[in-house]
Amino acid sequence: MPLFRNAQFEISIAKPSGLPPPSGPEIAFAGRSNAGKSSAINTLAGHVRLAYVSKTPGRTQLINFFRLNSGALLVDLPGYGYAAVPEKIRRQWQGLIETYLKKRESLIGLVLIMDSRHPLTPLDRQMIDWYVHSGRPIHVLLTKSDKLSRGAAAATLQDVRSQLRPLGPQVTVQLFSSLKKTGVEEAEQVIAAWLSGELPAVELEASSDLPTVAGAVPAGASAAKTKAPDQGT
Repeated sequence: MPLFRNAQFEISIAKPSGLPPPSGPEIAFAGRSNAGKSSAINTLAGHVRLAYVSKTPGRTQLINFFRLNSGALLVDLPGYGYAAVPEKIRRQWQGLIETYLKKRESLIGLVLIMDSRHPLTPLDRQMIDWYVHSGRPIHVLLTKSDKLSRGAAAATLQDVRSQLRPLGPQVTVQLFSSLKKTGVEEAEQVIAAWLSGELPAVELEASSDLPTVAGAVPAGASAAKTKAPDQGT
C-alpha cells in the first residue's frame, strides 16, 4: 500500500504548548503560500480534501497532524510568505513554526514545497539555510511541473539541483505534479528511506558553519537573526 494512503487527521495545534507528546516519527511539509502544498499532500494521500485547499493563499493557520498506517505522522505546517495578516499574528505563527522545527525530537525530515515556475525564492532559500543546521534531510518537491514544457521542467530541475548541490546529500530535489499525479512514487521512496533510518550522512561542526545556499541568510548568523520565514494565514 502507498506510504501516505489512508492517512487520518489526528490533531491541530495553534500554540507550542499544544504540541502532542511524540508518538512516532514525523515528516513535516512546508512551503510558500500558494506553492501547492495542500494539493501535494492530498495527492500523496490519495485523498481529495485531507489537507485544506483554497484559492486564497495562506489559509492554513495551524499545525495539522495526520497519522499514517505505519504509525508515522505527516505534519502540515502553515504556508509562509503571505503578508496580508497583522504583524502580531504573523510573529505568533513564526514562533510556532520555529519551536516545532527546532525542538521537535520526533521530526525526522522536511518536505519543502516550491512552485516549479518560481523555485528558490528568497524565503525558500531562507528556510533551507535556517533548517539545514538541524542536520535532518530536506526533500524539495517542485510542484505544478505540468505547467511547464518537458524541456523547461527538466531544465528547472537541473538548475535547482545545481544550486543546492553545495549542501550535499542532505538536500534532494524532484519534479511533482498534483494534476498529473507524477512524482508520487519518487517522493514515497525518499520518505520511506527516512522512516527506515536511511538518512543522509551529514557532518555538523560545532560552529554550525555550514555551506550557504547562494542568496540565503549567512549560515554563521546568530539564532536571533537567522529565523524561519514569516508565516502566512
